[in-house]
Amino acid sequence: MDGWDWRNDDAGIRRALSHPLDGLLFDLEHNDLWWPEWGERPASAAERAEVLTAIVGAAPRLIPLIAHRYIPETPSEAGNPVLSVMQADVIYYGANLTEYFANEFGGTYHLGSPRRIPFWSELVERNR
Repeated sequence: MDGWDWRNDDAGIRRALSHPLDGLLFDLEHNDLWWPEWGERPASAAERAEVLTAIVGAAPRLIPLIAHRYIPETPSEAGNPVLSVMQADVIYYGANLTEYFANEFGGTYHLGSPRRIPFWSELVERNR
């Protein structure tokens, strides 16, 4: 599994940055993703996409690590969880970066107590 070459892979990084929203937009139209707190589901796909894009835009941005593993940019301090993001299927892959590396490359899986991240943690909780 390779990480991103932040100096030379602008196109790949842009795809990785857009991956979480793109996957959620797919689930919005193909897998009935819509939370009641977002209000009444708009009739048009464009309106639904506009609502979801605004919601994701207000959430902490995810920084791509490797493949579909991300770390939230905020809060801007040590201890943010690492998330595995595949459309609306979002899980914690480590309570922090150190734990993530142990889980991903150490052959065992342990999940401590991850910090709650607005929106993204709610996706995790709704997947349980």
